Amino acid sequence: MKHEVVQQAAQDFWDKRAEQRGEQEDDGKAGGEARANGHIAGFENAVRDIFVDCGLSKTDVRTGRPYLPGYYRVRKSWDLVVIYKEVLVAAFEFKSQVGSVGKNFNNRFEEALGSATDLSVAQDMNKPFGAVRPWLGYVFVLEETEETEKQNREAHALFKTDPAFMGMSYTQRYQEMISRFVGKNVYDLGWFVTTQKAEDGTVTYKEPLLTATGYALQAAIEGRVKHVKAMLGERA
Repeated sequence: MKHEVVQQAAQDFWDKRAEQRGEQEDDGKAGGEARANGHIAGFENAVRDIFVDCGLSKTDVRTGRPYLPGYYRVRKSWDLVVIYKEVLVAAFEFKSQVGSVGKNFNNRFEEALGSATDLSVAQDMNKPFGAVRPWLGYVFVLEETEETEKQNREAHALFKTDPAFMGMSYTQRYQEMISRFVGKNVYDLGWFVTTQKAEDGTVTYKEPLLTATGYALQAAIEGRVKHVKAMLGERA
């Protein structure tokens, strides 16, 4: 994925947040800015365009939080779902975190784990997607701040914790979370972006996890589309 595409998605992220903040009567202090989901649309569009560039139609890519069946609950809305000739090509979750990272890190983890687990068990038990197993992607955009980058954070529990987490910053914990999700097949691929907006309005971004960059994401999607089309007897 080209730098210009990711840069534009990051710019849209901050522009939309500012717009949403201005629309709130309390200037966003009650959290309306964070609850609205439109600020992540630039990243959704970037992923959608990869599928379209692979030869799928725009109608194959569903957004607007379409539902897929679950096992522990009847259904769950996903942010982006790709269906080609009745085959579930992919399902994506898009999440972001701006501010209060310490309060919300566990919530983001539990949401991500629950969504993927529910869908996977539904497939194992009921086979709603037929012979082709679901292929899941997780996209996370994190505001880069002093809080997210601070290392040597303490983490206490009643029993010994995994030493791999010792001293990690929140940014590093998110990277470890996504790496483990993919390593244990909870998700099939990830995309992790950190971004910040300077006082002068300049927007920058980073992709610190080499296995979860826009380029890696694009390559994985291209491979998935080719694989699905091959199973359907087509040439990608």
